[in-house]
Amino acid sequence: MNPPPDDQPHHHHSLHSFQRTLESAKRTMMFSEIVKLAIDSFKTSKVRFALTALGMVIGSASVILVATIGLTGKQYILNELSKIGTNMVDLSYAGGGSAGANVTSNNDFLTRDDELAVQQQVPAVAYSSPLLQMHDRVAFPGGVVKDVLVLGVSPAYRQVRNLVVLSGRFFDEEDETTHTKVAVVTVPFARQRFGSADAAINQTFQLRGIPFTIVGTFKESIPTFGTSEIEDQTILIPYSVARYFTGTDNVKDIFFSIRDRNDVEDAAKEIVAIVKSRHQPNSVYTATTLTAVLTTAAIVANALTIVLLLISAVTLAVGGVGIMNIMLATVRSRIREIGIRKALGATAREIKLQFLIEAIFISLSGGLVGVGVGLAVPLSARMFTSFIIPISPWSIVIALFTSAAIGVIFGTLPANRASQLDPVESLKYE
Repeated sequence: MNPPPDDQPHHHHSLHSFQRTLESAKRTMMFSEIVKLAIDSFKTSKVRFALTALGMVIGSASVILVATIGLTGKQYILNELSKIGTNMVDLSYAGGGSAGANVTSNNDFLTRDDELAVQQQVPAVAYSSPLLQMHDRVAFPGGVVKDVLVLGVSPAYRQVRNLVVLSGRFFDEEDETTHTKVAVVTVPFARQRFGSADAAINQTFQLRGIPFTIVGTFKESIPTFGTSEIEDQTILIPYSVARYFTGTDNVKDIFFSIRDRNDVEDAAKEIVAIVKSRHQPNSVYTATTLTAVLTTAAIVANALTIVLLLISAVTLAVGGVGIMNIMLATVRSRIREIGIRKALGATAREIKLQFLIEAIFISLSGGLVGVGVGLAVPLSARMFTSFIIPISPWSIVIALFTSAAIGVIFGTLPANRASQLDPVESLKYE
């Protein structure tokens, strides 16, 4: 008996949807199956899996460690530089000021009043000190005469220039106001003259016939290699006393220390503007800061880190080649298995997927372990020492991303090779 005609298309439709369901079921099953297969294949060849993953472990760990080393180096460089005084603005007179070309007396030097004006008008300034420079003959007990650099500075000079007082003390506001004849000398100077830094304390010398007492020794907190106004043989005396010798209010430089490193450039502009407004219109004053040095140092440090990262990426690539070799060997040793699966209706795509997933699995698990290893070093340093080693979250992202990508890139060739095998040939393969 024939079925009713209107039933025909309905039957066809349900068959079609059934086929679709079957396909998608097959595909979803395939995916979970593929992952199972991958895990099975790892269980059967543990050593091979471990050795392959090891390449990725080393690569990922090296990416993270390299980034850490680069960042630590950068931090160290910037910290060292900031000891020179990255918050410092050095204001000096650059010339100009007189109308007549032959009038030399009309130089428009900086004065102590300029310093006070800036202190009142620029809130960003924390400390300031004038600098008077004299090269003078200094007479020591026992008739020794030496040429020494004498700098007249205020007590705040110590903060501005980050000086370290090694023995004795630095002169203070009281010495400055009472014009006490005290001096602070460099360590090399103290050693050369008196044998040691401590021995120099309370010794006296004469400057233009006036006796001074040494109350302390100092050094710069970081060697500036002759780029600063302090020389090996330097004596610092209170500015108020140094003024006796020069007889004028003129100073060579004024140093300002700015509270926040980020305000240095703006403060420098303000300082120059204030000082210019107090002097003749065509006088030139320059403010020197170390911000440019810091920026350059940061750029150099970043460039070095990038170079190091590229080197470690090479390590990762080497790991990738290892994965590819092992996966190719895997394909060869599993030709029969592939043949059977193809004969049972596995499509090329599914087989390709199986091998790809295996490759990604290997490289990602290697990558994860590598990230763990890489982070263990800076983290343990943080836990067991006082060092805070910077950790770059980017290096973790890069390491994981690269290891996954390498799994894909180097897994594709073996996967393609596997998917193109002829099932009949494969089944015959011994």
